[in-house]
Amino acid sequence: QNMLEELLIHKPDDPIEFMINHLKQNNDEAPRVCVLGPPASGKTTVAMWLCKHFNAIRISQETLLFKEVLTQTEEAKAYKERNQKIPNALWANLIQERLSNVDCIKQGWILEGFPENQEQAWILQSSGIFPRHVVMLYAPDTVLIERSSGKRLDPLTQEVFHTTFDWPSDPLVQQRLVKPEDLSEQEVSKKLLEYHRNFPEIFHIYQKVLKSINADQPSVDVLSQVLAFVQSRHRSVAPFTPRILFCGPPGSGKSLQAALIAQKYDVVNICCGQLLKEAVADNTKLGELVKPYIDNGCPVPDDLVLKLLTERLSAPDCLARGWVLSGFPRDLGQGQQLQKAEINPN
Repeated sequence: QNMLEELLIHKPDDPIEFMINHLKQNNDEAPRVCVLGPPASGKTTVAMWLCKHFNAIRISQETLLFKEVLTQTEEAKAYKERNQKIPNALWANLIQERLSNVDCIKQGWILEGFPENQEQAWILQSSGIFPRHVVMLYAPDTVLIERSSGKRLDPLTQEVFHTTFDWPSDPLVQQRLVKPEDLSEQEVSKKLLEYHRNFPEIFHIYQKVLKSINADQPSVDVLSQVLAFVQSRHRSVAPFTPRILFCGPPGSGKSLQAALIAQKYDVVNICCGQLLKEAVADNTKLGELVKPYIDNGCPVPDDLVLKLLTERLSAPDCLARGWVLSGFPRDLGQGQQLQKAEINPN
């Protein structure tokens, strides 16, 4: 649909080449999903299934600590080894670093079990991390405690099974399965109590992009409801199609305010620096021209930046929903170039 809309808008001389380039470059559809819920509600099952369906990157506590080599991984592991709680800011730093990698930008991401509380959500927001969809699983506590007792983990694939509801047919998989360490009824009850204490604040923060789904039903029904929600588009609640420009000195909070406005009114958030990184990550023609400047730490020429902006701001999502731009223009000359390109904020 996006491609057909762009064809009608741009009317390219070579529509076949235009469509090929669009398919190569377009990552507007890349999922950005948080899967939240109490212990044993099926977060891992849903997250892994979404990753397989969308070819997205799954990020969880386990993957951040044991499968990734990030700047602060060892510091986080040290807390874990001392049986101490890992600080919220440290978790947020790990997530931010992982989500800035090329694979997450291109393929999208499924964040499992984060944020766990209001502070984590605020830190993620202040880092410019906003999910497009938040799946909130729920089930009665009695069901969750019963599920926990039968939960088994495949250490090879990280898939979750259950002794009663979801036992694997493969004997080799059955032999590999282990019982997670922290699954005593007392421990689960403690985690449930903490979850119920934090849930209302998280719900309030993400209510515009959140859907609650009953996890106490057949997994096929849960997954179909999750998929229908994640594939849906949120309608704009803005009174008109906004074209917003954020200006201000370094450190004044332009990108944070832009991200908050984008989340509240469902307009497209265009950060000039992020746009340049995405062009390089996607190996577009303009990205190849931009790459040497970024690699050498040099400013990207205005004409290249303007071409990227013009292309992005004329995309169907920006035309239909509006946009908020930060990071450009930075001086009078750039502002005049923006006007000449007929990119006019309202």
